[in-house]
Amino acid sequence: MNAQRIQELIQIHRDGLLKDMIPFWMAHARDAEYGGYFHYLDRDGSVYHTDKSVWVQGRIAWMFALLYNDVERCPEWLAMSRQGIEFIEKHCFDTDGRMFFEVTREGRPLRKRRYIFSENFGVIAFAEYGRAANDQRRIEQARELYRLLINYVRNPHLLPPKVIPETRASKGHALAMILIATTQLLRKTGDDPLYAEVMNASLASIFEEFMHPEKKALLETVGPRGEFLNSPEGRCVNAGHAIETAWFIMEEYRHCRKPVLLEQACRILDWSLAWGWDKEYGGLLYFVDIEGRPCDQYEHDMKLWWPHNEAIYACLLAYHLTGRQDYADWFERLHAWAFAHFPDRQYGEWFKYLHRDGTVANQAKGNRWAGLFHLPRMYFKCWKLLEVMAANAAKP
Repeated sequence: MNAQRIQELIQIHRDGLLKDMIPFWMAHARDAEYGGYFHYLDRDGSVYHTDKSVWVQGRIAWMFALLYNDVERCPEWLAMSRQGIEFIEKHCFDTDGRMFFEVTREGRPLRKRRYIFSENFGVIAFAEYGRAANDQRRIEQARELYRLLINYVRNPHLLPPKVIPETRASKGHALAMILIATTQLLRKTGDDPLYAEVMNASLASIFEEFMHPEKKALLETVGPRGEFLNSPEGRCVNAGHAIETAWFIMEEYRHCRKPVLLEQACRILDWSLAWGWDKEYGGLLYFVDIEGRPCDQYEHDMKLWWPHNEAIYACLLAYHLTGRQDYADWFERLHAWAFAHFPDRQYGEWFKYLHRDGTVANQAKGNRWAGLFHLPRMYFKCWKLLEVMAANAAKP
């Protein structure tokens, strides 16, 4: 990747973030009456539903605080983050300290799930906002919420099981994955021995339970001790999740420089790109059965925005850390496909859901799951990494 291409990419990712994504969400997401954010946004940014996903509230609050901390101390960004933090604080916690999954526009609770992902996004939102606003109380809220969610991780019987464990026990990869990212972001507020414990346990779970070298796959669901489950659920690879995990592990390698982390991350990335890439139409398939059998998920062959966001950054980071040309080639292949199909040239932002052939399946820019997160995070991280690469290339 030469210096000219690096500069072209810096402009693409910086402008995509600052001239497309952020203006779109600043214009359409703020709920001036009740606080928090609208995120069920139609193609043109108009609001088509007013319920509020707690995941999305936390993610947007985190994103604006991150921009304030690491891009520019823009008062509008800090105010936008604070709007989400105050809404979450007021409306999104249950009496047991856990968080709801969805609330009404006014903040009345609608749904609470057995999973603890709302809490993870709450942790990163409070931690990043606390750093931005120099607000120690919010940082301590992040730490307390982290300790609470780790208690549930260590005592899974406290949460209702998804299936009857006496009949068939299983575990999902997503929790170990998200704990790596949450711990990395909370660690920016100061260290704690608990963070190393959680990090080591999460990495061990991925390496020893979800990575199956004999299948050349990081599996989405395994038995309670990592056993392969010969079922649609057990044969499933979610390439986007696996690739996201790979770059989380690469970031941990950047933090502690343990070579095994980079080696394992690259194995996961290599396997997952091979499973996910659609050889007929290009782009990443959403779900794949490793034996080529029917997937449970009806949407298995769709192309979603976020796996492409994760793969673009993962391949760029892998190229930066290893110098392997195949990662540069993958980056360019993914980048070209995604930027040819997802961006909305008329109204801005990206479409989120495409058919297998790359045509638009759904024009929404936001919904219960989609908000200001994967795409702006990709833009931000690629931009900043490319600046590092440009600086390195300029050294004599």
